[in-house]
Amino acid sequence: MLYAILCYASEDVVCSWSKEQDDAVMEKLIGVQEKYANAGRLGPVARLLPTTAATTLRKVKGESIVIDGPFAETKEQFLGFYTLECADLDEAVDFARELSEVNP
Repeated sequence: MLYAILCYASEDVVCSWSKEQDDAVMEKLIGVQEKYANAGRLGPVARLLPTTAATTLRKVKGESIVIDGPFAETKEQFLGFYTLECADLDEAVDFARELSEVNP
């Protein structure tokens, strides 16, 4: 079964990392990903840009309008996702735990 692992975190924290800190975290995450990719079980993966780079399409009175951002006040932001072929939910949760162990 195909599972989606959605990654949420404080954008302020992640964006405050130095390039060296960010590179170190990404290297650890890639280490987790490679095991599943080499087994042919890892699907598309994406790290999203900060919300300041976002664009939203809204329909207002039947007309599509493109605006900057999302403007929701939240403590955490959607920062990326993984798709993974797993036998069951427990296996998907194990993958998510592996990711969380290497991500501060």
